[in-house]
Amino acid sequence: MGRLRRQFYDELGREYEKHYGKEFTGDESYNAAYKKVKKIKGFYSHLKVYIIVNIIIIASSLSRNHEVGGIDFSGLSEWHTYSTALFWGIGLVAHGLSVFSSEWFFGSDWEQRKIQKYMDKEASNKNKWE
Repeated sequence: MGRLRRQFYDELGREYEKHYGKEFTGDESYNAAYKKVKKIKGFYSHLKVYIIVNIIIIASSLSRNHEVGGIDFSGLSEWHTYSTALFWGIGLVAHGLSVFSSEWFFGSDWEQRKIQKYMDKEASNKNKWE
């Protein structure tokens, strides 16, 4: 699967090169940007489905009252009408955080700082008994 994905990205890089010049010729910066755009597109697709499905759920909770000839709004005050939106919304927020604020939690150089911290700690422990 990895080989096919790499071929796909290489082909996209060649197509990009044809249209926009040799600025990003199949290098890692293009691949990283492409992956980021795919994640953002996936989030917006997720958001679109969330909105459509929850509108349908809320609209279906309205029932026709044939006696009066109008719409009965009593279904809007029930828990099951909004429970899907609530729990799915939590997942949607988590998806959004993973896409848009990945550096918010760890920062751009968090990994390097942690590695350096553990290397310094190990070095100080080695020199402790010498």
